[in-house]
Amino acid sequence: MLGLLLLQVLASCLWLGHSEVVKSFETSCPQFFFRETPPNEALEPQKPAWICQRYKNQYYFATLYDRKMRIPVYSAYIYQPGPGKRPKTWLVEPQLIGSAYPKTMEKEWTLLNRYNVSLEKLSQSQAILHDYKNLTGLNRGHLNPNGHHNDYSSRIATFTLTNIVPQDEKLNGGAWNNYEQQTMIRRTQGCRTTYAIVGAVPGNNYIAKGRVNKPSHLWSAACCVVDNNYIKAWGVIAENDKNQVELLTLGELEDTLTELYGRGQVSLFDGDCPRE
Repeated sequence: MLGLLLLQVLASCLWLGHSEVVKSFETSCPQFFFRETPPNEALEPQKPAWICQRYKNQYYFATLYDRKMRIPVYSAYIYQPGPGKRPKTWLVEPQLIGSAYPKTMEKEWTLLNRYNVSLEKLSQSQAILHDYKNLTGLNRGHLNPNGHHNDYSSRIATFTLTNIVPQDEKLNGGAWNNYEQQTMIRRTQGCRTTYAIVGAVPGNNYIAKGRVNKPSHLWSAACCVVDNNYIKAWGVIAENDKNQVELLTLGELEDTLTELYGRGQVSLFDGDCPRE
């Protein structure tokens, strides 16, 4: 009987160890980072949450989430674009409430009705749909865009509010969209695998009565493996109130982010990804 009890305790510990809100990306979902190396601690906020974004029992990307600002710091994924329908359902992250909740992203309705979570409790842990209603000049901007994925499940997985920031409407539909849909296609020609990290720099303004931060800048970095002897990289950054995107080297982007975050030298990729 004691042996059976010990087995049950061990099994529960293992289950918790594989939860979606994790202790580190290196041990839980390192596959979304070049050489399994996430960005360094210079991007970490005061109240971080490391999320291996799980939908239908599969990991699709990784997000470092800022619990205080209620926006993602960055989302990291492998670039695999393809045609397909744009999902319409928005999801939230149950384990930001607590580890007893489901490991996979869910609809707000499911948490409220099936798991008896109050809207107040859900809203304390993260942004909710109501936060993004009645926006003026802003809309829901994906860090990891659904168009960078080639099957419906992976596209649905990007429709979690933990992957969303309040983004300038013109930028989101204009220069940023051009980068996502055109520049990335050109730049990734010949790439065997492209690792992407897209992030947001917290700003001084908020939506939803101060609940959700409006980023001052959005940025994106890519590390493309052409073959064993050739790796290339680049970055972009955009102010979140102008419809323009600046193309940079990876080194220039890291230096710019080092100034903007002010927490030490930023490193986005393993050292083998070229900075020039």
